[in-house]
Amino acid sequence: MSTIDDILLGITDSLKRLQEAQEAQKLGEVAPAKAQPPQPQPSAIAKFTHEYYNKIADDYIEFTYKNPTIYHVVQHFKKQLVLKGFTYLPESSSWSNLKAGKYFTVRNGSSLAAFVVGDKWTPSRGVGAVGSHIDALTTVLKPNSTKAKVEGYELLGVAPYAGTLGSVWWDRDLGVGGRLLVKDKKGKVSQQLVDSTPHPIAHIPTLAPHFGAPAVGPFNTETQAVPVIGFSGEDDEEEPPTEDEKKAPLYGKHPLKLLRYIAGLANVEVSDILQWDLQLYDVQKGTKGGLNKEFVFAPRVDDRVCSFAALNALIESTVDDTLADDSFSIVGLYDNEEIGSLTRQGAKGGLLELVVSRVLSSEFVNPDGVDTQESLRLTYANSIVLSADVNHLLNPNFTEVYLEHHKPLPNIGVTLALDPNGHMATDSIGLALAEEFAKKNGDKVQYFQIRNDSRSGGTIGPSISTQTGARTIDLGIPQLSMHSIRATLGTKDIGLGIKFFYGFFKNWRETYDDFVDL
Repeated sequence: MSTIDDILLGITDSLKRLQEAQEAQKLGEVAPAKAQPPQPQPSAIAKFTHEYYNKIADDYIEFTYKNPTIYHVVQHFKKQLVLKGFTYLPESSSWSNLKAGKYFTVRNGSSLAAFVVGDKWTPSRGVGAVGSHIDALTTVLKPNSTKAKVEGYELLGVAPYAGTLGSVWWDRDLGVGGRLLVKDKKGKVSQQLVDSTPHPIAHIPTLAPHFGAPAVGPFNTETQAVPVIGFSGEDDEEEPPTEDEKKAPLYGKHPLKLLRYIAGLANVEVSDILQWDLQLYDVQKGTKGGLNKEFVFAPRVDDRVCSFAALNALIESTVDDTLADDSFSIVGLYDNEEIGSLTRQGAKGGLLELVVSRVLSSEFVNPDGVDTQESLRLTYANSIVLSADVNHLLNPNFTEVYLEHHKPLPNIGVTLALDPNGHMATDSIGLALAEEFAKKNGDKVQYFQIRNDSRSGGTIGPSISTQTGARTIDLGIPQLSMHSIRATLGTKDIGLGIKFFYGFFKNWRETYDDFVDL
């Protein structure tokens, strides 16, 4: 090629590149050469607006997806509290030097109490508390989960926690995760969390209706609700255990393939795992649904949703500085409500009471070191506890099973739980107080009581009220499909729950002061 040709070709290429650059700039693919002034950042979403409720619903969906087990939930809340300036107080350490401020403590990795105490608080001002539970219905791996293969199908031994393994758990994509106790090379044992999401490792297959009566049920949850976790034919050879794996504490107690899978998730050796608390759960992410996205469809709603709302309300109260300097506010989140709360990490284990008594014993409240029993009685006599647990939305396909005038609807507000036989702690004074809280905060409340011909459920309210003597009010965010593997909420209801609890922390004391000797 001649020199002239080279020059012409270079000019042509340059013009082509210039043309391409101009076209790209028109499409926004290349920034213009001239510097642009900084663009204004979008302002924070105003509280308790339409945009706020939608954002909170999205946050909740993300929260429950990324934190499938109770151990993940507690770890998530711990990180959130630390980021918002709360100080961790180990239960095993002294709290005697406690000052006014923001704190939290954790028990067993599965229950948590966060609290804020002002520098002018005294026992006669009482405590404003919200108690909820963070355990959810799930299935738990048995201490020895090995089961014999059936024609090559690999099975897993699991136990129901609080009535699972029914038909709503069948044909679901089940992941595995939870807590490992791992020993390092120095002999130190620590907790490590694992989560297979988004990978489902198990399915409980239904029997096709073509088989007739055997497909109808009832079904035996020990023999007919067994998760299938794999299949290996005659030609599929599993790598034999190593000498190190044979020495592992869990070797022979669980399928080797599962041990290796879990060790891989945790990036440890099989022999490092001393013990575990593993569960199976729905890995499908929650989502907004309905023609106008007025619903949230999600797993593990009962009762992660009230816990999420209560803790976020307390945190937002500290961010906005709405808590009085003579107030003492607590959120207690418990394990094991679904099985009666009678564990050290359950509501009957006294975590809320521990916080109150240790604050009373601290130097800034009790500098003279006097007996705190009378102060404790005085505190509870001036306190209010909201027992926050999910309640029942009206199911439009079964309106006949609901009590007339007690049919909660979505996207309206929290529901007060009533029961004249003591399954709920709400009495007439508590009912009036809750209605006053709502009025002062611009909230609406709804009401639920079971029909005479139905069985009532229970929650932590009666336990806390009898253990403390504090006035306790049972209420919660209403949902459809309670005790199913997936449930339905109103999209606004999560944010409305935060709004109600936020108003409670702000207004409960002055409201209670108007109720004389009640």
